[in-house]
Amino acid sequence: MIPTILDEYLGIQLFGYITFRVVMAGLTAFILALWWGRWTIGWLKRNKVVEDLSKTDLVPVALAQGAVDKQDTPTMGGSFLVAALIASVLLWGRLDNVHVVLAVILTAGMAAVGFVDDYKKLTIPRSKGLTPRSKMIGLTVVVLGVLVALAYYSHSTGRDTLLNLYPPFFKNAVIPLGSWSLIGICIFLVFQWFVVVGTANAANISDGLDGLAAGCMIISGLTLSIFCYISGRWDWTRYLLLPHVPAASEMAVVGGALCGACLGFLWYNAFPAKVFMGDSGSLAIGGLLAWLALVAKQELVLPLIATVFFANMGSSWLQTFWYRRSGGKRVFTCAPVHHGLERTGGIFTAGTAPWHEVTVVVRFWIIAAVGAMASLALLKVR
Repeated sequence: MIPTILDEYLGIQLFGYITFRVVMAGLTAFILALWWGRWTIGWLKRNKVVEDLSKTDLVPVALAQGAVDKQDTPTMGGSFLVAALIASVLLWGRLDNVHVVLAVILTAGMAAVGFVDDYKKLTIPRSKGLTPRSKMIGLTVVVLGVLVALAYYSHSTGRDTLLNLYPPFFKNAVIPLGSWSLIGICIFLVFQWFVVVGTANAANISDGLDGLAAGCMIISGLTLSIFCYISGRWDWTRYLLLPHVPAASEMAVVGGALCGACLGFLWYNAFPAKVFMGDSGSLAIGGLLAWLALVAKQELVLPLIATVFFANMGSSWLQTFWYRRSGGKRVFTCAPVHHGLERTGGIFTAGTAPWHEVTVVVRFWIIAAVGAMASLALLKVR
């Protein structure tokens, strides 16, 4: 572990500063993603690990219009994204920090579920990957395993406040799940399961246009890195009236690695994409984003921090729900909403003209940035 060796044993204090390691983790993840990405994309092409649109329910508009042929674009690019992320965290993070260790386990576990799903889609004829039930079971095992470990750690070390929830907007407001014994732990596990699994699926749903998921993840990841750093500083949290989480600042290093890895992936995924992320990447980074929010005690602000992800997930859920209940009627022109704008130029009704894919992606980046800025403004609302 580089920080421990260089700081504690060799006395090079620069490597002990979290802010320096955040930057280094981001740069390292970016360089590794660029390096491994070139090799991985070549390997995927040679082995014909490419997108097969015949197995999808929605053919991209760009393909239908002949603008970009996505049919044979390599997929499973999330594999090198996650590898770069984890490698950077192992190099620059402190592995004596429980939040960091559990973050690595969560990311690797959710990536493994996504990898199996992608692998089945690509290797078994006419397969659509894991069944929804199998995928949910896999995600649940990983997520609950990590959450139970955190609950055990909080109880065994007397840090029951790790299980508490802190509503935004209200000064000194707290839902003290940590002091509610077994009932509080059960509520914590159920609620946080929804947060982590829901965010992972929201990121997965948003991985539909070139650069959309990666770009929005950079914005949301950077925002939560700031929240994590502040949450670990007792002086800043006391001034801002935020919950203080000892050692949470170290998670900013993980957030830096997340942003750097997504930047490296975006280099290849920008329009026209040379590689797609796949479930192996989107589920992992979505789950990690939720973990950053959990550590920083910003779970209830997460829908604002990750506005685009939750808007896409909400539109997909509402469309499916209303379609089944109304006998075939639709709320949106297409769900998730980014495909509706790309197809018809409108969300509820057709617009004057379809939006180009790049236009949709950049405008959704803008929306993500606005949501992130609004969430940071909450630092002073209390």
